[in-house]
Amino acid sequence: MKSLKAYCLFILICMSCNKNLEQLQVEVIETSANGNKLTIITEFSDSLEASKISLDLEKEYQTITGFGGAFTESSAYLLNKLGKENRQRILKAYFDQDGANYSLTRTHMNSCDFSLSNYSYTPVEGDKELKHFSIQEDKDDLIPMIKEAMEISKDGFKIFASPWTAAPWMKDNNNWVGGKLLPEYYDTWALFFSKYVDAYKEEGIDIWGFTVENEPHGNDNNWESMHFSPEEMTDFVQNHLGPKLEAEGKGDIVILGYDQNRRELKEWVDVMYKNEASSKYYDGTAIHWYDSTYEYYPDELQYAHNKAPDKLLIQTEACVDSEIPKWKDDAWYWSKEATDWGWDWAPEKDKHLHPKYVPVYRYARDIIGCLNNWVDGWVDWNMVLDKQGGPNWFKNWCVAPIIVDPEKDEVYLTPIYYVMVHFSKYIRPEAKVIGVKHTDKELMTTGAINSDGSIVVVVFNPTKKSKQFSLSLKEKNKVISISSQAIQTIVINN
Repeated sequence: MKSLKAYCLFILICMSCNKNLEQLQVEVIETSANGNKLTIITEFSDSLEASKISLDLEKEYQTITGFGGAFTESSAYLLNKLGKENRQRILKAYFDQDGANYSLTRTHMNSCDFSLSNYSYTPVEGDKELKHFSIQEDKDDLIPMIKEAMEISKDGFKIFASPWTAAPWMKDNNNWVGGKLLPEYYDTWALFFSKYVDAYKEEGIDIWGFTVENEPHGNDNNWESMHFSPEEMTDFVQNHLGPKLEAEGKGDIVILGYDQNRRELKEWVDVMYKNEASSKYYDGTAIHWYDSTYEYYPDELQYAHNKAPDKLLIQTEACVDSEIPKWKDDAWYWSKEATDWGWDWAPEKDKHLHPKYVPVYRYARDIIGCLNNWVDGWVDWNMVLDKQGGPNWFKNWCVAPIIVDPEKDEVYLTPIYYVMVHFSKYIRPEAKVIGVKHTDKELMTTGAINSDGSIVVVVFNPTKKSKQFSLSLKEKNKVISISSQAIQTIVINN
């Protein structure tokens, strides 16, 4: 009996001491399967079984470039079909400071699968000097969408552009799909990038950077594509694109190589960063996530960083592919029902990489995994799609964070949208990723310190039970509860 009383007294003393410790001043924002959507959480239960998450400001890693999504013709076309109120609602959801406040965005040069048809800015065959270059195709939809986003964004955002293919007349197969750029048009294709910068500048839009080619391995000859090997792309950048931009006073424009799945990263960075000459014009490496529904390839990301530690490493495209969106069905996005292209089409040896998955989990896991492995920017694919997952001229249906029904002028913000906000709104450009340790291996965590001194921690709980953890920074701590199947952003301002 005495030992029991002593134990109880010890527990009471510990709890009392714990309450007298200086508390971290935090704001906790949660999105969860139980219905929270960027909900401010203020009530937490104390628990002697709380795990620990500790922050180390002495350990600083990569500098954040930004988070965001892509301006596509499909998204812009849909915005044009909505009423003015819902068009504004969507663009504010992405670019307003009270929304996602996107800071890094992508767009396509010439058409892509998320266009209404095939088109090129260089339609005149044999026009090596590109005297007939024109971005007229973009002026009804893409450019107005970008300009309106620019008006809404108080902080501004970076834009990088990616080509899916050159016009067929520049390629060895004379086709929109597949084939390679003919060597005789390497200088013409470099000129294409330069003219694009000038044309968009005339519209009041600055282009921050390029990826050299979207998915240079191709896409099984389905939609617009153009193939490069690592050696061919590096030759083009080293001897044509880089020198052309430099000669025209555009040497500060970022050039990102590769731009496809992470599993092949090693072979690409080995060629891109082989020596000083091959590396000179590359500012970084672009990657996609489509090799697996759950694996984020930390070894490959670490390898790419170590190969070129001063270069950018940016995730430039991700989406729930090969799915028709579920309309106003939040539960589906929290359920293990989604399948990707590999569910049906991956070779047998790779089937294990493509099981069913939870869309929210895939986004949260991948972004946190990337941030913890040197990735400095993370960009989603289409910002807006319709209930079919298009429009897409090839009928390559996918999911976007925001789905619309243009016929009824209705808008649905999916749970994926809220996951993006947990990162993009709170971890700002120029933030530094910091050291984070946690004792509960069922949680995933990452952290960053913004240039204004605010510290942001993101915690992801994929389990079906709520959890408690003690968040500590130096001599201060705070016990926080997180719901089951939830993602939290914690902002520390002290």
